[in-house]
Amino acid sequence: MIAAERTNMTTDEHSAYLARAVAALTPEGRERADELLEQLAQAAGSDDSLVQFAKVRQAEADLGRADLSVPREPGLRLTRRELEALRAGFTQIRDQEPLDDVGDWANAVLALLRDEVARDDPR
Repeated sequence: MIAAERTNMTTDEHSAYLARAVAALTPEGRERADELLEQLAQAAGSDDSLVQFAKVRQAEADLGRADLSVPREPGLRLTRRELEALRAGFTQIRDQEPLDDVGDWANAVLALLRDEVARDDPR
């Protein structure tokens, strides 16, 4: 039932969910999110879209808010392969992260990524 509820949420609701999850990050959670996003940026190497995605998420975590003014959501520039790689990584974080606030943050990012994949593959 929870998965069905998630798929019925709109992008605006997912953005609000991300804003709540980012605001709820504890100082330890922010530090952990930064660490994970730095790893993502390093793994992305020369993939500018993934590096930009990581930088925006890192700024959100650092500031404790997800309403940053960016010209365009980085996810909109990602290829299907990049979106799938991010989904796999954030799913792993959500499922294995011992800090609940970081797991919730990863789940909120996943919700936005699912929106992007759904736009490319409406069913």
